[in-house]
Amino acid sequence: MGIIISIIVGAVCGWLASSIMGSKGGLLWYIVAGLVGGFVGSFVFGLLGFATTSLLGQIISGVVGTCLLIFLCRLIFKK
Repeated sequence: MGIIISIIVGAVCGWLASSIMGSKGGLLWYIVAGLVGGFVGSFVFGLLGFATTSLLGQIISGVVGTCLLIFLCRLIFKK
């Protein structure tokens, strides 16, 4: 059950971050970007001393991490 919730949260985070950053993608892109962004966001929030234990905290850190991921990809690939 935890994997299904992670995929749903990843899709929501990917969709929200893509909407914020103005990028386009499909459901698979949202899921992958949201899951990777969740790891990035958790890492960054951990460095800052914040713990994301609730579902809302995980969504917020996932969106922040996915936005950061999209920003870095744009810098690297110059799209």
